Amino acid sequence: MIESAPPRAHRDLDPRRLAQLLDAASVLGPCRDLETLGPALFRVLQDTMPLDRLALWLGAPDEGLPVSIWAAERGPDGVLSAVEPVPGWVEHTRNLQTELWSLEDARAAGATGQGQQLEAYGFPAWILLPLRTPDRLVGGLALASREAGAFREAGCQFLVFLGRFMASYALRLLRIRQMDQLNASLMRERDHNRILLQITNELMEHRDPRALFQAISTSLMAQLPFDGLALVLAQGEEAQLRFLNFPTNRGLLQENQLFTVQGGPSLQAMAARRALVFTRAQLDAFPGPIPQVLVQGEGLASMCCIPLISRSRVMGALSFMSRREDAFPPESLDLLSRATAQVAIALDNAFAYEEIQLLRDKLAEENLYLQEEMDKDFGLEIVGRSPSLQKVLRQLETVAPSDATVLLLGETGTGKELMARAIHSLSSRAERSFVQINCASIPTGLVESELFGHEKGAFTGAIAQKMGRLELAHQGTLFLDEIGDLPLELQPKLLRALQEREFERLGGTRTRKVDLRLIAATNRDLAAMVDGREFRADLFYRLNVFPIRIPPLRERREDIPTLVRYFTQKFAHRMHRAIETIPTRAMEALMAWDWPGNIRELENFIERSVILSPGRELNIPFAELQNERHATEDVASLKDAEREHILKALRAAGGKVGGEGGAAARLGMKRTTLQSRMAKLGIDPRRV
Repeated sequence: MIESAPPRAHRDLDPRRLAQLLDAASVLGPCRDLETLGPALFRVLQDTMPLDRLALWLGAPDEGLPVSIWAAERGPDGVLSAVEPVPGWVEHTRNLQTELWSLEDARAAGATGQGQQLEAYGFPAWILLPLRTPDRLVGGLALASREAGAFREAGCQFLVFLGRFMASYALRLLRIRQMDQLNASLMRERDHNRILLQITNELMEHRDPRALFQAISTSLMAQLPFDGLALVLAQGEEAQLRFLNFPTNRGLLQENQLFTVQGGPSLQAMAARRALVFTRAQLDAFPGPIPQVLVQGEGLASMCCIPLISRSRVMGALSFMSRREDAFPPESLDLLSRATAQVAIALDNAFAYEEIQLLRDKLAEENLYLQEEMDKDFGLEIVGRSPSLQKVLRQLETVAPSDATVLLLGETGTGKELMARAIHSLSSRAERSFVQINCASIPTGLVESELFGHEKGAFTGAIAQKMGRLELAHQGTLFLDEIGDLPLELQPKLLRALQEREFERLGGTRTRKVDLRLIAATNRDLAAMVDGREFRADLFYRLNVFPIRIPPLRERREDIPTLVRYFTQKFAHRMHRAIETIPTRAMEALMAWDWPGNIRELENFIERSVILSPGRELNIPFAELQNERHATEDVASLKDAEREHILKALRAAGGKVGGEGGAAARLGMKRTTLQSRMAKLGIDPRRV
């Protein structure tokens, strides 16, 4: 057993041992880490004692410096090879209160666990030396030999001095390590600040969210080791994948592809309001198509999701994706979190800027639209007291307070637009915009752009984005006049906008929400058009919620005198004429006329009459009415002849319209053309 007498001062140490320590100091001096210190110490000590195994650990866990371990064993050929240290020996050394602990001490204390482990490895002699400075423990040294009593010759005093010497040297290495860590931390902080500065510069240059995301992803991908970046934005209790940058993708994910994310990793990070890292197994366990596409299709191995928080509001999450395991160590999370915080502020500002731009564009469009509307006379005074008109007005008062869709039916010139404006003025949306579009007056290729708007570059000539009438009518009323002339290919898109209250601009991918009240009008028989497959049945049923038929002027002749007086005074005042009387003969002629153009025809006729009246009496052009009557009679006779011709062909075909032997083939025209003519002439093939 090694004597445990108290050590003497170094001047009482055997000169030969002191020389060995001095030699060790000169050999160990250049060593700056454990990997060079361990082998050098082994070579020094094996010249002093029969040493076969050495283990050395350095660290100060209580001060944030982790433990580093080096262990090696000499083989039969004298070559050192790295080995695993004995389990638990570091903790055992940390708990020792003595300067030296040997196999004999362990046996005497009854603590044979370490001894049994080492003896099982074939080392009957071993020594543990805690490396202590006057104020702390900085490491531990373990020596073992295959010769029993191998360390007795070295003596207790030399080993204790060895422990003290190594403690001072270990402290030096720890300070070097601290300096290295500090330098590495400063270098890392410098690199992080450089990256953040670059990101800040990118953020200042872009206000459009899409361009901003592309700039951020390009900047971050150049500095950090990840393969893809995805931006998920909050949509109530759900989230939507809005932007995606996956340069190495295999075609399964497309840029700016929209997904609805329910219960995914992004939502978890948003709920936790902190960064979360997910492994491949965790990603694969999520429900829904996205994890399967990412993990199984794209080979994703890890993901880091960081919530985007601005002004205490969670806007979404930024997800960093990698095909490598453990791609997001703790030291990289700090940079990602700091970068994401800047991104959150920038995106918040970008979306606010985009919203301001949209509101500004909408205001500009509304101003332009209102300027056009101001040039028209839309007084809401509805003239007439006939029972048929009063019935229509009662229907208007009934439906106006609701947001129900109204379908106005009537011939050309009966005042459908005036009725639509009356409904709007009586509704809760009266303070908002009344936006109208005539589906028959716009070229077919431009109807979609007028209704839904378009993005820049959507088609040739689209040099700037344009807001459609649906957006202009948001929270107001949209009036679709001549809805029967809406192109068939646009009807499904309009139906979706009405049912889902959302749409996309022409050439765009962003879904826009809209809240509007729809009023439609037509002078055509939509039911017959549905039968002839010229109008979609589902859209017809969606429009036909509250149909109102506006009677033609010939069915409300008692209103003609009132209308004549109203229009006479209106145009006389405008033209600075003083017309005081309307001859009885003139009024009788006006009431006898059928007015195929209805109120619009009457208004235009009275305007011409006022122009032709230089005195105080209204002078109407009677000859013009007679000529028009003859022309109308001629047209009526032509319609009767055409009707009889079609009926004869239908009877010969047994009521069959299309196909071989049908009426269309007999008349030499297309089936759809014949069906359109039949609808206008009021012919039902089932009643032939």
